[in-house]
Amino acid sequence: MKLTTTTMVTVDGVMQGLGGPDEDRRGGFERGGWVTPYIDDEIMGYLNKIYGRADAFLFGRRTYEIFADSWGTWDDPGDSSIWTALNTKPKYVATTTPLDPKWADTTVLSGDLAVAVGELKAKAGGELEVHGSGVLVRWLLENDLVDELNLLTIPVVVGQGTRLFPDTGPDIALELVGSQMVTPSGVTIQTYRPSGRPQYATATAT
Repeated sequence: MKLTTTTMVTVDGVMQGLGGPDEDRRGGFERGGWVTPYIDDEIMGYLNKIYGRADAFLFGRRTYEIFADSWGTWDDPGDSSIWTALNTKPKYVATTTPLDPKWADTTVLSGDLAVAVGELKAKAGGELEVHGSGVLVRWLLENDLVDELNLLTIPVVVGQGTRLFPDTGPDIALELVGSQMVTPSGVTIQTYRPSGRPQYATATAT
């Protein structure tokens, strides 16, 4: 399976607390809920398409708990590819602390995480999808386990909060393999493929 990540970020790179003011207040974060005003039919159509091609999901613990307490408890609306995928496809959780999952078809990964993820990727299928899960995404990138990144950039600067990419981390060259759209609300959607380390050079006059 191809491992893909899908992340909503602000222009200043923040991914914390997108869903609501009380979703994630760690570190004194007070500006949650920044994504909601920008959700439109185009974004929902894109997300339904992404979720619809998932063969399995990989979560960090916190994102798993948020999803399990929402998508995992809501009744089937009958017309949501997201609900159907999340409630019928296998779910895997990467966590270093004990977890007793209540959401059906959930497996907690144990032991060497890199080996476990590698074994999942080696399975036949389309996509092993990671949604949110910032700590996990950063770790996957550091270990060269990400095949593609989908970034939905929301046209807002929130000025605080946890960012997708840390101040200090690995340097990664990205190849743009898809630029889906600019939505009516101003959200841009790009798909990147990691392509090794960046090249560095000194600028010269032309």
